Amino acid sequence: MSATATAPKAPRRSTALKREVGLIGLLWASMGSIIGSGWLFGAQKGLMAAGPAAIISWVIGGFAILVLALVHAELGGMYPVSGGTARFPHYAFGGAAGASFGWFSWLQAATVAPIEVSAMLTYAQHYDFAHSWVKPTTGVLTATGIVIAVILMALMAAINFLGVKKLAATNSAATWWKVAIPLLTIFVLAFANFHTSNFHAADGFSPDGAKGILAAVSTGGIIFSYLGFEQADQLAGESKNPRRDVPFAIIGSIVLGMIIYIALQVSFLLALPKSAIGATWTDASSKAYYTVFTGPFAEIATVLSIGWLAWLLYADAIISPAGTGLIYTTGSSRVSYGLSRNGYVPTMFEWTNKRGVPWVGLIAAFITGCVCFLPFPSWQSLVGLITSASVLMYAGAPLSLGAFRRRLPDAVRPYRLPFAEVIAPFAFVISGLIILWSGWTTDWKLGIAILIGYLILGISRALNLNEHTPVLEWKAAAWLPPYLIGMGLIVYLSDFGPLKNPVFPLWWDMVVVAAFSLVIYFWAMRVCLSTEQMEEMIKEVVLPEEEGLATA
Repeated sequence: MSATATAPKAPRRSTALKREVGLIGLLWASMGSIIGSGWLFGAQKGLMAAGPAAIISWVIGGFAILVLALVHAELGGMYPVSGGTARFPHYAFGGAAGASFGWFSWLQAATVAPIEVSAMLTYAQHYDFAHSWVKPTTGVLTATGIVIAVILMALMAAINFLGVKKLAATNSAATWWKVAIPLLTIFVLAFANFHTSNFHAADGFSPDGAKGILAAVSTGGIIFSYLGFEQADQLAGESKNPRRDVPFAIIGSIVLGMIIYIALQVSFLLALPKSAIGATWTDASSKAYYTVFTGPFAEIATVLSIGWLAWLLYADAIISPAGTGLIYTTGSSRVSYGLSRNGYVPTMFEWTNKRGVPWVGLIAAFITGCVCFLPFPSWQSLVGLITSASVLMYAGAPLSLGAFRRRLPDAVRPYRLPFAEVIAPFAFVISGLIILWSGWTTDWKLGIAILIGYLILGISRALNLNEHTPVLEWKAAAWLPPYLIGMGLIVYLSDFGPLKNPVFPLWWDMVVVAAFSLVIYFWAMRVCLSTEQMEEMIKEVVLPEEEGLATA
């Protein structure tokens, strides 16, 4: 060998995914994420937050998420790539905005699994052997509970190593169960106990008025319960026929979810015995016994002497959250895979094993989930954080849709959203309103998480841990810092902030958010990437993935 001969290159690690998921697999991935711990606790939390008017909260929340789902349906059909929600803003606004929304997406995906595990342990308090896992007065995990939670997180990660085909089959089987049990509960409770007078029991239909109704949408777990439809977008890179199946799965899952959740709230309310309702809907000291139920539907079934249903519900309290946590663990690894493909995080997040599983992302999701049990050990506190993180993630979709409609009007759109010019800015306004309703206590924690994310992304870029260095395109993302800072200030000064005399009282705060969101939206439309820039990125990254090719 001559002195100038080039040494042979080490073989590249595989980064290829396998397209093995069919229509039912995608639909049940989204549906299985929607029907999780939310249905076990959402009706109780909603009733405590808004009284019987929680039914209106479920309608508002469902409508809001449906608008966002319609936006994602068009985007997922256009660009069926792995971890889609983390990547659409990258193609529309460049690296700075893409990195930000990518972090929001990953934060949302990686923290759902610990929420579901926490819900499993809370419902397990029915069994004597689990009493030491959760402090009954606070809902906080004990040291033993944290150990059990970590073991469950490890099992979810381990199952994901089997490959997407087996995972989809396992999740589909679990989802059939997860859909059947809520429907059975609705049917049985409607026949066993049906008191229409409960609509006006305690302190009335809507004790806290509009504020209670709107607060229940976020802090009552309602928005959280509807989340999950985007899983079809996350798995689009492994779909057999993504252009057809992704839009169908996204829209179908949220419509089914709305029907089930609204019916569950009605059945829970009307099935409550008179003895369980006190002077108010929220005061446990006034003999409102349902407020201290650790397993709301199961305990109602027990009170009504429907023992077999209670047994099924306690079993489902393990299966439903476990299935949701499982698929979100999958989703988080695909989001981190997409972030690496875009050049934001180390290249190793693209490494796949022989089954086409991005295993580094699974390990990262497991570690992050375990950490979440430390500062946010109870279900309710985790819900608040994840709701805001999710809405920030979803806010990137209507912005991306608007930009693509302006710059790429002739792109192939298997599902074309009607009236997108109106619905896209409306969806962005909805995202801002849900952030507002989440309240300052939640949003300031999210702000810290955002700063941590920027630090991680900055370290990856500074150390050149990814061979792809995305152009940040600061001009195209000029609107993002004002948006994040502005929303934080509005929430702080609003009726949902910490001030006793808010600058923006109820209703006016929503008007301010709507106006501010529209300003940001149309600003973003003016500075988004050019047609040539979008087409170049799509040609280099999206088209190869649509064919399931490994990174060259």
